[in-house]
Amino acid sequence: MAHYYLEPSRTFSEFLLIPSLTTKDCTPANVELKTPITKFKKGEQPDISLNIPFTSAVMQSVSDNNMAIALARCGGISFIYGSQSAEDQAAMVRKVKEYKAGFVVSRSNLTPEATLQDVLDLKERNGHSTVAITDDGTPNGKLLGIVTSRDYRMSRDPLDKRIKDFMTPFSSLIYGDSKITLSEANDLIWQHKLNCLPIVDEEQKLHYLVFRKDYDAHKGNPLALLDANKSYIVGAGINSRDYEERVPALVEAGVDVLVIDASDGYSEWQQETLKYVKSNFNVKIGAGNVVDREGFLYLVESGADFVKVGIGGGSICITREQIGIGRGQASALIEVAKAREEYYEQTGIYVPICSDGGIVHDYHITLALAMGADFVMMGRYFARFDESPTKKLKVGNNFVKEFWGEGSNRARNWQRYDTGGKQSLVFEEGVDSYVPYAGSLQENLDKTISKIKSTMSHCGTKSIEDLQNNARITIVSATSLVEGGAHDVIMKESTLSGE
Repeated sequence: MAHYYLEPSRTFSEFLLIPSLTTKDCTPANVELKTPITKFKKGEQPDISLNIPFTSAVMQSVSDNNMAIALARCGGISFIYGSQSAEDQAAMVRKVKEYKAGFVVSRSNLTPEATLQDVLDLKERNGHSTVAITDDGTPNGKLLGIVTSRDYRMSRDPLDKRIKDFMTPFSSLIYGDSKITLSEANDLIWQHKLNCLPIVDEEQKLHYLVFRKDYDAHKGNPLALLDANKSYIVGAGINSRDYEERVPALVEAGVDVLVIDASDGYSEWQQETLKYVKSNFNVKIGAGNVVDREGFLYLVESGADFVKVGIGGGSICITREQIGIGRGQASALIEVAKAREEYYEQTGIYVPICSDGGIVHDYHITLALAMGADFVMMGRYFARFDESPTKKLKVGNNFVKEFWGEGSNRARNWQRYDTGGKQSLVFEEGVDSYVPYAGSLQENLDKTISKIKSTMSHCGTKSIEDLQNNARITIVSATSLVEGGAHDVIMKESTLSGE
């Protein structure tokens, strides 16, 4: 006989947080949002933590290398989409790892015999305005000079002009030796007003470049999520089909954490993928998505470092109406969080959970954290920003950005469906749409974080763990939802017209 869950399947919009005593030290400025993303034993620290509880979704229209850099700079993490070739995905990961506030291995290198045309072609390909000129054209050859856009004039110099005739030669460069610290390198940059400082050894072999812009970026983003080498931390999505090809390429590129991207993760295919990764690589990996205790425990016991919760709650996801599976996001999260606490009490191992989907308003993020999520994953939220990979368009009188689901025909990402075989996508579980353009990521993220910290202060809590343990949550009626917004007034014309 079928098993029935007779309690309603609830969403975040059916709940509100009840204020608790706010002490004088419980102010937004004192709220800490650092949170674990990978499992850890009681009394120990997780290998990877986020400085803000935000991750961007594994989607073509959301998470590429540009989004990953922008979000890591703010303290969160992106999972670069896997619905592309393993080589292209690894290249995106590599771009993030090489874009760091510290010692950078030069990726744009030429010999003195190359031409201005070669410089322009390399700049077009890599996007770098600084080119290291070495004796063999490699990142670690003998440094002979540097070329920047200040060394040539495109309007006057012939394209076949040799680099040796216009580069800044090594004899004119200020450089650091290979034993220099990052702090000392930055001192040299500021002392001599440099944009780039090459680091060489006693044989004049190039080791690294240190850029002023990276120093400025680091100082302006104190929450930046960095690894031990001062590189930005980045994730990547994989599937349960081509993982034996994809994972080695991603690990070689330097990925910090993986996640299996699937609409329903309670499957033997995910178990096989987890066991393969854990047996062959020293890299963290999350799994999902699940909506109940059984699914959570299955993935944890299979080796997952974190578990994603949510089926069908995304703004462009139509899994529930297409195949009839899923659960209200709040109900799913509450049950999985309870299972996580029971598992922690029994084993002493804490497994973070990610709430994926169902976020409509900013306060829903705080509710998700209060209900037990350690961090949230969002697609629509991030798709609106300059840093997302999609086009900004004008539709009518409004600016929008394109946004489509991984389950849509446009994405053609059949690999994320753990149903066996290699059949084509025969029906959609996602739609192709627009979202209102919202500007820069950091500006919007700052506002959202301010709201979260304010709400947590009203709840008398100063950390996510404190919120999880002490939040008071109430179910609300449809009538109270109306009461909570503007009502029984005549809105001014500017508001009605959307200005």
